[in-house]
Amino acid sequence: MASHEKLETAQENEDMDIGRILGLLYDRKWLIAGVTFIFAMIGVIYSFVATPIYQANSLIEIESRPNASNAAGEIGNIFGNTGPKSVAEMQILQSRKVLGNAANRVNLQTVVKPKKLPFIGDLILRKGVKRPGFASNWSYVFGGEGINVTRLVLPSRLIGYPLTVKVTGDQSYDVYAGGERVLSGLVGQLSQSSDGNVEVRVMNLDAPKGAEFIMYKRSDLSAIGSLKSRFSVEETGRSGTGILQLTLSGADALQIKDSLQAINEVYLEQNIRRQSAEAQNSIDFLKKQIPEVRENLSSAENKLNDYRVRQDSVDLTQETQSTLNQLVNVESQLNQLKFDEADLSQRFTKNHPQYQSLLEKKQQLNQEKENLQKRIDNLPETQQEILRLQRNVSVTQDIYVQLLNKLQELNIAKAGAVGNVRIIDDAVVRGPVSPRSTLVVLLFTFMGLILSVLYVFVRAALNKGIEDPDELEKTGLPVYATIPLAEKQQSLTRSIKKSKVGKSTSVDTDVLAFHDSTDMSVEAVRSLRTSLHFAMMEASNSILMITGASPSIGKSFLTSNLAAVCAEAGQKVLLIDADMRKGHVHNAFNAKSENGLSDILSGAKDPQTVVKSTKHENLSFISKGKTPPNPSELLANVRFSEFASWANKNFDLVIIDTPPVLAVTDAAVIGKHAGTTMMVVKYETNSIKEVKTSQRRLSHNGIEVKGCIFNAVEKNMRNQYSYYNYSYK
Repeated sequence: MASHEKLETAQENEDMDIGRILGLLYDRKWLIAGVTFIFAMIGVIYSFVATPIYQANSLIEIESRPNASNAAGEIGNIFGNTGPKSVAEMQILQSRKVLGNAANRVNLQTVVKPKKLPFIGDLILRKGVKRPGFASNWSYVFGGEGINVTRLVLPSRLIGYPLTVKVTGDQSYDVYAGGERVLSGLVGQLSQSSDGNVEVRVMNLDAPKGAEFIMYKRSDLSAIGSLKSRFSVEETGRSGTGILQLTLSGADALQIKDSLQAINEVYLEQNIRRQSAEAQNSIDFLKKQIPEVRENLSSAENKLNDYRVRQDSVDLTQETQSTLNQLVNVESQLNQLKFDEADLSQRFTKNHPQYQSLLEKKQQLNQEKENLQKRIDNLPETQQEILRLQRNVSVTQDIYVQLLNKLQELNIAKAGAVGNVRIIDDAVVRGPVSPRSTLVVLLFTFMGLILSVLYVFVRAALNKGIEDPDELEKTGLPVYATIPLAEKQQSLTRSIKKSKVGKSTSVDTDVLAFHDSTDMSVEAVRSLRTSLHFAMMEASNSILMITGASPSIGKSFLTSNLAAVCAEAGQKVLLIDADMRKGHVHNAFNAKSENGLSDILSGAKDPQTVVKSTKHENLSFISKGKTPPNPSELLANVRFSEFASWANKNFDLVIIDTPPVLAVTDAAVIGKHAGTTMMVVKYETNSIKEVKTSQRRLSHNGIEVKGCIFNAVEKNMRNQYSYYNYSYK
């Protein structure tokens, strides 16, 4: 049974926590909605004002070999092309050589920017807002205005240094550096400074007189770095396709299109030059080898002819001629295998199947050559010599013809070199790709929602103020009443400033119980009156001290309205403002503070002479009087004890409004003369620690706190579980 009750209690607490969280969010719904709306508007404004970023794309193909329509036919092995080398080509595309030449081609080193209006300058230029009449003499540049600088030569000391171009006429301009004029120029003409170190050519100028542009020259590395940071290359489709997508982003759509197209062209040109250079290297090598082979051929022919002359024209038999032809054919194949082996050794190891096949074929040919050589060794000496000389001539002649054919192929390949790169799609601009307005607005809205909810939770976590009367009950202090926040009291409150440098103070200008006796707060005060009737039955006197831990917690509101409802019940009530420093009870009764408590305690006035009447015949009050320099000492004087006795005898109920316990010692002095002491605790303002400290401080002075009044409770979703439960006690 006990475990079942614990389970129900735990479930109830969990429901309370969830309800509190939901209630907390509901109570701050307008704050959350407001912050979320502000962030959404920031997102909208950012999307509208932010500079759009465009993106240019192009597509190129890296072919595994040159175009098959090439007149040389299948001569791809001449260049060593064995397939697409996408990774290597991607690195080449991003190299300084390619990007640097592209930057030079579109003149990225020269940067010209208009002098823009602060904050909205980019938006004005982007939207093409024309220059208004009142801004005719402004140096700022508006929509539709621009300048085209095609040449800018500067000394090294001015690289990266901003220059100002100021329009001086329809076709004239001045260039300034550091406030000093460097040169004056005309559109379409090359202008030079007096020392010849600065050259500028402006081909187009469309801006009114007085407009200014900022111009500077970037270093080659800076221009390349800027281009590279916005440039990317990636292979599309599966790896090894050889299809590369080039992407370049930037704020100037025309410039990024031209820049990407320049990268394509520079890369294509250097690829063709690379192919031609490889062919030229082979041609140069062959041109060196052919004369030597030709000389060897002539020498071999001469030796053969000389031998025949000496031997009187010895001819080979038909069988020997057949053997010679076979031997020449074998050696020709062996020579070709040497070329093939040199090529394979650069691509494969000897363990590769293709390499192994070549070695097997080479071994077979060597074996066949040895067999033929044995047959030759059995011939007569004269036949052997003729055969050897004839073989040298035939082999050398085959090599010579092969070299001539290879040279011819290379010359044709060089003349028709097209490279192994093909531009599939030229540069095309799309966008803007950022900012993505919808996404930006959604992100800002979500950020506003998260931050506002987080702020609500953090504020609630950091707020140590009491929100539930149960928290007070757990300290051992009974809660005699829960007073809801008097919203109508706001109309009866005004701010006053006691000095020019002092802070404003809110004071009541009327008593709510007199102004609107049906208000819910007044009804709660009536329930407090009932509770106090029983609480004060065993008290030593009819003096009630109402105090609190801190200022601005509603003590004056409670004391004045409690005095009013008690007076309405037929009691003769005296309300005393004992806060001689900052008391303002007199404002609620439209009276002045002069002739009050301080005057009684100083001996200047008698109690009967300072008691002031109010709208209700049963309610009187004593204001604080003139502010004395030593309020605590006056309260400790015997006159206060005499005054308390006089008030207790002449009134049915005496209510004393005191200063905060934690601020001054006045309450501890006054409490000794009060039969009952109540402490006001304000909703979400006073903490448990403050209440306990105040109670302990009063207890040390022999004052027992009878209970608490939970004041200014706001009706919201968080406390809906406890609000009505503690409206009456």
